[in-house]
Amino acid sequence: MKNIFVGNLSFEASEESVRALFATHGTVDRVNIVTDRDTGKARAFGFVEMANDGEGDKAIAAVNGKDLDGRALTVNEAHPKTDRSSGGGNAFGRKRW
Repeated sequence: MKNIFVGNLSFEASEESVRALFATHGTVDRVNIVTDRDTGKARAFGFVEMANDGEGDKAIAAVNGKDLDGRALTVNEAHPKTDRSSGGGNAFGRKRW
């Protein structure tokens, strides 16, 4: 399975329009447009899952930079979210003794 990041989506983009764009390159299992949890509005990026890795690679190459709703898409393979522990940092926001 290929998990694909799709960035620079227009705020009006729908799951159906994204699915149609990728479906011309293979079988699309799932489309998820990320929304703001407070407002419910689209956050201009999402993810597409394609069952076949080869089709996913071809879709990435074909769709990256392509225009959808007046915006050039940024498309690449999605990577698992890394754990961002709260270690380290800088002195901003801390009291100086």
